[in-house]
Amino acid sequence: MLPAAVQILAFFLALLGVVGVAVAMLLPTWQVSVGGRGGVLPVWRAHGLWMDCSSFSLDVFSCSVKRSPLALPLYLQTARAAMLLSTLLATFGLCLAALGLRCVRWGGGQRAKAHTAMAAGACLVLSALLSLTSAAWFTHQVVTVFLRADPTDSGRFQPGSAVGLTFVSAGFLLAAGVVFCLSCPGNQTRRPECVVSSETTIRTTTGRARKSQTTVTNTRGNYSRQEYV
Repeated sequence: MLPAAVQILAFFLALLGVVGVAVAMLLPTWQVSVGGRGGVLPVWRAHGLWMDCSSFSLDVFSCSVKRSPLALPLYLQTARAAMLLSTLLATFGLCLAALGLRCVRWGGGQRAKAHTAMAAGACLVLSALLSLTSAAWFTHQVVTVFLRADPTDSGRFQPGSAVGLTFVSAGFLLAAGVVFCLSCPGNQTRRPECVVSSETTIRTTTGRARKSQTTVTNTRGNYSRQEYV
């Protein structure tokens, strides 16, 4: 298994990744408007996975929840499902990682902890792939619409800060998942065989010593009385 310090570092990376993915999923800044219009029209607009926000001035700020999931575009529905599943998998993987740490007492023996850590790593890697896929597809759709729109149009949208937070959090989850996946148990099942072989060697050596003592005794017993001075 890996050292305990490396596992603790990976655990904190996974914790940052879980928090980052959860916060990014709820943020309304997945795409933001490029320029404001002023007047009656909103100065700043932002669209997220779950709500849309707009600002008419520095003092007026309003948000509305997207109530009809079936009316949303396909890429937005896919991003919502992937991010939700990614958050659940990352949370489950974080719980498994806490049980697989070598520095904690609960979670079974070292071999059981190694298998638990590998399962946690698989969950974290899968969560990172889901987050990366949803953020990449969402960014591709936003950039495609941005390039096709009129350059003079001030209502164009560009990827927001939530997309960047998703990429960074997915990187943390991927790094932590790879570290936990490397926590293989190793060849710990061969240790009892070595103990048995050593005990057999000790017994054999003891038996040979006893035989040699018996031989010396018998040899001394074969001398006659005349040979003694």
